[in-house]
Amino acid sequence: MTATTAPLRPPVRRLVRGGPVRALLAALVLAGAVFGTLLTAAGPAAAHAALTASNPKDGAVVATAPKEVSLTFSEHLAMGDDSIRVLEPDGGRADTGAVRDLSADGRVVYAVGLRTGLPNGTYTVAWQAVSADSHPISGAFTFSIGAPSATTVSLPGGETGGGLVGFLYDVARYTAYGGFALMTGGAAFILLCWPRGASVRPVQRLVARSWTALTGATLAMLLLRVPYTGSGELADAFDLTGLQDVLETKTGAALVSRLLLLGAAALFIAVLFSTYAQRVRAGESSGDENTGKDSGRADLAFGLGVGGAVVSAGIAATWALSEHASTGIQTGLAMPMDVLHLLAVAGWLGGLAALLTTLHREPSIEPAAVRRFSTVAFVCVIALAVTGLYQSWRQVGSWSALTGTAYGQLLLTKAALIAVLVVVARFSRRWTAQLGAAPAVPGPQGSPENAGLPGPSDEPGPSDEPGAAGAAGEPGNSVVADPVRAAQLARQRTALAGAARRKARDADPVRSGLRRAVLAEAAVAAVVLAVTTALTATEPGRTEETASRAAEDGGSPSASADSRPRGPAEAEIPFDTGGPNGKGTIRLTLGPASPGANELTLRITGTGGKPLDAPEVRASFTLQDKQIGPLPVTPVKVAPGQWSAGAVQIPMPGNWLVKVTVRTSDIDQTTVDKNVKIG
Repeated sequence: MTATTAPLRPPVRRLVRGGPVRALLAALVLAGAVFGTLLTAAGPAAAHAALTASNPKDGAVVATAPKEVSLTFSEHLAMGDDSIRVLEPDGGRADTGAVRDLSADGRVVYAVGLRTGLPNGTYTVAWQAVSADSHPISGAFTFSIGAPSATTVSLPGGETGGGLVGFLYDVARYTAYGGFALMTGGAAFILLCWPRGASVRPVQRLVARSWTALTGATLAMLLLRVPYTGSGELADAFDLTGLQDVLETKTGAALVSRLLLLGAAALFIAVLFSTYAQRVRAGESSGDENTGKDSGRADLAFGLGVGGAVVSAGIAATWALSEHASTGIQTGLAMPMDVLHLLAVAGWLGGLAALLTTLHREPSIEPAAVRRFSTVAFVCVIALAVTGLYQSWRQVGSWSALTGTAYGQLLLTKAALIAVLVVVARFSRRWTAQLGAAPAVPGPQGSPENAGLPGPSDEPGPSDEPGAAGAAGEPGNSVVADPVRAAQLARQRTALAGAARRKARDADPVRSGLRRAVLAEAAVAAVVLAVTTALTATEPGRTEETASRAAEDGGSPSASADSRPRGPAEAEIPFDTGGPNGKGTIRLTLGPASPGANELTLRITGTGGKPLDAPEVRASFTLQDKQIGPLPVTPVKVAPGQWSAGAVQIPMPGNWLVKVTVRTSDIDQTTVDKNVKIG
């Protein structure tokens, strides 16, 4: 036995401790260096929709009601007629309902018109849409007409895509990923590593149930799209009108395509477990299992391999064509890389599950099959490293986004888990080497193939049971004549056979060690799959930083360092409110007319140059060429016809448009403007 097993150990140990592992570590180090270079040199881009600007701005106070409210986004998205709602202070609708696409010159802008005659007060803008990568996004902000006021608007507390519907959708998404990995990886394990597995019932159940889980999860996601991207009410999952709208979207088309491809996958699985399994059994019975002389079986295996690869790639493409890879930079490269990434995940994790099922349920598996899977897993890890690093660079883009965003932190968690998987896989490869070198443990029949399976002499018979002695036809003595007793004996025989198989299986320490190592890999792999699912629903780091920069740019810029006080700015502005004694002149003084704090004085005179005691006066400042403002100012009456406001903050020099609103009675009011040079 020593002479036959000794030659197997050195090559396998060299395989485990030498070339492939060292090559993998070197590839990971090199990939990490390349990734660092890409992060350092990355330019700005977006791969997930985010609100970057609005008009009016969040918190702005405008003198008169605007004709429309416009929102600017980082990328195109899907909006319906009710996607932008403008609510009055009392909660009523202020918008006309129809959303218009005003996108041009690379800017993505959507707007909704406002009704005329809107009263003063604070208005709430609530918006909801679906980004190009299929994820629902929403938000809200306020602006005021005339002056801020109390508002009774009540918006939904949860974020779009959250609540019970969001939880169910996330469960379906995780189930879909898991089902795809197990179905594809299990079938690949049979075709590439262990053809005899096509006849093994536990492996058949693994692949078939994975197909069922993927199909059910896809149907659930299709039905949940309406409430997930809209109302959030679970009952809307059966809204046929909404479902029809979903089918016209990119995500709906991808889910329907996945269902059609799963029909082809069902045919593939049926052939794999019937015709192909029969030919493998025929080859085993003729001793031709490993020689490859059965041309019919080889042709069938080749056809199944090509067809399975096409169907699997097509199913993986339904994710790539509708999620993060389909938008942003380099989509032509990102989508094929995403397909390859998903196939590598399935080949590794699904194969692990098939191997674990075999080690746990079957009395034996050929060492060559385990070694072949070890090679397949190694190739999948290399593919995962290359495609994963590219995806990370594309979705993160900078070191700050890697550590400072939720997407980057999840990505670091996934990388750490992959590193743990690689370490655990090293132990699995060691056990694989010993499995190939160690002698087989014989079962009750003395054959490794039948280890743990009871033979005819091991099965309990009538003579083994108390009270069974006597003639078979005598009442009370015949076990066969009593169906209840026969069922009990059948259960006993099954239990004995299972115990014998487990005893033979556990008697091999190498097999037990390999099973424990693969179980650890599978457990970590399940967590990796959960983190991957969370990543698909998280805003990429690039986009989060882009939105943050846009929000910062929308604030008040700092004053120019070289701006100098130029003395007070003065202007005269005539006005006419249209009512009795509604004509007059506003004498405006702004000092020191430089960036920073200024004092505004308004002297209002009526007919004959007499001070006009107006009931209300308001003002605002707008720098139109920089799209800053309007910055509201509420002056205080200090004397008849004189109004003043101190600490008026002017952020930067320029030609500012000053608007002054004067009200001379309960119904007579006008707004006039004048350009004033500041700085």
